Amino acid sequence: MNLPSLLLEEAVNELSKFPGIGKKSALRMVLHLLKNNPEDSDKLGQAIIKMRNNIRFCQTCGNVSDHEECNICTNQLRNRQTLCVVEDLRDVMAIENTGQFGGLYHVLGGVVSPIDGIGPDKLNIESLFARLTSGEITEVVMALPATVEGDTTMFFLSKRLSDYPVRISTISRGIAVGGSLEYADEITLGRAMSGRVPYEV
Repeated sequence: MNLPSLLLEEAVNELSKFPGIGKKSALRMVLHLLKNNPEDSDKLGQAIIKMRNNIRFCQTCGNVSDHEECNICTNQLRNRQTLCVVEDLRDVMAIENTGQFGGLYHVLGGVVSPIDGIGPDKLNIESLFARLTSGEITEVVMALPATVEGDTTMFFLSKRLSDYPVRISTISRGIAVGGSLEYADEITLGRAMSGRVPYEV
């Protein structure tokens, strides 16, 4: 991409490093910033610097936070007996947006992937079991990705969780609402069949 300014090119190159942002999208963003009030660009820059320097991760669950503990862990209205185990921060946000879960979370920071050199020791797992020693948690919900790595992680965790008096559950998997059976892969369709539920009118 030939640009008339090295400064413009540098900004485009940096923005295009973001996931899902190509050079053309980055260029549109940069041109938008150039067209707008310079104060808007300053605010954006300061917000990014402030976020990067000051953001924390909850010392209890690993969620992103402005303080030592996140607002979910400190919320006394949450169901403190149910703990949902997720891969990363995006999963917490996705589940929270549904408004269907009122318990607590535990962010692993990834999944077990031997191919990528990621073993259980590189994940936020030991702190999960430390949380279970209080005896307050009665159910652990596995909300991990429906992948080989996700299943491997669930298998590992379930083996370790058998030492604790907790019920282990997993989120339902199957055909998406509005989805066609014709386009579902065999694994998804197989799980939908094995995990079928009673029909209610």
